[in-house]
Amino acid sequence: MNPPAPSPLRIAIIGVGAIGGLFGARLVQAGHHVSFLARGKTLSILRTDGLHVESIDGNVHLPNVNATDNPADIGPVDLMLVSVKATQIAELAPSLAPLLGPRTAIVPVQNGVEASAELARALGEQYVLEGVCRVIVEATAPGRIRHFAVSPMMEIGIRARTPANAPALAQFQAVCDALQSAGIKVTTPEQMEVALWEKFLFIEPFGVVGAATRVSIGVMRRVPETRALLDACLHEVRAIGVALGVPLTLDAVDRTWQRYDALPIEGTTSLQRDIIADRVNEYDAQTGAVIRLARRHDVPTPVHDVLHAALLPMINGEPRLS
Repeated sequence: MNPPAPSPLRIAIIGVGAIGGLFGARLVQAGHHVSFLARGKTLSILRTDGLHVESIDGNVHLPNVNATDNPADIGPVDLMLVSVKATQIAELAPSLAPLLGPRTAIVPVQNGVEASAELARALGEQYVLEGVCRVIVEATAPGRIRHFAVSPMMEIGIRARTPANAPALAQFQAVCDALQSAGIKVTTPEQMEVALWEKFLFIEPFGVVGAATRVSIGVMRRVPETRALLDACLHEVRAIGVALGVPLTLDAVDRTWQRYDALPIEGTTSLQRDIIADRVNEYDAQTGAVIRLARRHDVPTPVHDVLHAALLPMINGEPRLS
């Protein structure tokens, strides 16, 4: 006998890019009351053509979705899933206050290690959980999502600074149940900080080396010199985490290589794709964070220093050769 479906939650998806679009569509399918906070062309497309998802787990077209650019139109929610680019959080977060209610939990799904702290500073420690998302998905156009590898998984946990009587804690199990009902595998690690940094260890070296070389993971791991470059980046990121007190063992690097070696040969990261396409990207929240934290904690990062110097003109919008 199947377990009973969880009670529907009121959910706001903040940013309808790759992850926001995929997760939001699955939560709608699962019967939850989902509103999408979007802007510009994405908002226009959602209102006129809905949300299209092409997925290894089954395609879906939602012709009518509740989409707005004004959080006050949505009102208080049970779950706020924040899926904008990490570099947009500081500016956006204060405007999300109308979504807060007596049992609101906020879960960020960015590629980085600073998003939850930024949300907590703007909206309150009592609302924010830690989230780590694992999936390979891209937005091919506004309102159109392509999920082409890895069925979605989420690791959700409590932040060290979350108060004991926090609304986020009261909503914790309901949030996990809602995501599970949408086909998103949820785990709740005892050491959430380790889970966060292991995701960062996976995504940042992959992204920065991919952006610099403009090749897929299949090429990165096959060319010995590039494989060594990627490995050096992994060890630098691990060293920063250790300097911050995160118990990342050398096994974490080995496990990351096992994941790299299992990826489809054409695999790329959103950071790599966004930099190459000259789109808004999470460079500052990923490689920028590596450089900042390394300087703050006196961790040498010679490989990242070179890659950062090589990529910075593109990040800063300098003219490119054709």
